[in-house]
Amino acid sequence: MKIDITTDFTLDTPHFWDDFWKNNGGLGSGGGDPDSLSKSLQLYHQTIWSRKLPNGETMALQCGTGSNYLTWKNFRFGSDSIIVSFRYEKYRNMLNEVKKALPDYRSFVENYLHRSYTIGGMMIFPKHAGSINQAKGTNPKLRDRWDLTLECIRRYYINEESPISSTLARDKDFFDLFIDFKGFVDYFFLQDCVSADYSSVNIWIGNADFTEDPLPKNVDEYFLWINRQMDFLDKRNSRIATAFK
Repeated sequence: MKIDITTDFTLDTPHFWDDFWKNNGGLGSGGGDPDSLSKSLQLYHQTIWSRKLPNGETMALQCGTGSNYLTWKNFRFGSDSIIVSFRYEKYRNMLNEVKKALPDYRSFVENYLHRSYTIGGMMIFPKHAGSINQAKGTNPKLRDRWDLTLECIRRYYINEESPISSTLARDKDFFDLFIDFKGFVDYFFLQDCVSADYSSVNIWIGNADFTEDPLPKNVDEYFLWINRQMDFLDKRNSRIATAFK
């Protein structure tokens, strides 16, 4: 199938935009989840990741429903959005400051979501209880940040500890498919989130020592976070478009 990197997966997700600004205490939240409900996203995942793996096998994904969203051999995969804007209740005070800095906060968030739910903002991970997707979203040292999650994966491949080491270790069979960190990065078109020699991850704000709250600490840092995510998103979309033109 043709890959269109401008396809917005919120648009074929039932009820995503219904009462959006009434949800999540007025902070905005989709009424449906593209990761499970967008049929076009599921087909994009199947098309893009069904190819030869670094270990020499070919991953031939099959589409299903529910916990069998995507399957191959003994693997079950789920979709995961990797672009986040921290619309948490406990972060409301900071978001109120962000609102003051913008002429139209609602348009800002809506445009952000339309862009972030393109294929460059999506990943797949093994789906099971205590999955990588769950761990990165609930671990207070990650707060769902993709740059910090990728740093944990980098450390996994060189046998260094991270806040989600035990979670990653449970998916050893998955990570073995890519041989090493470079194989993982190249397969998933993540080159623009690492250094040229793959020895480090580009951390978008702060550092990667996992000693501080990873949420942006002020308005300037919040917008720096957003801009660096969007830069990565655009570059990853371009890589995917080039590979599937």
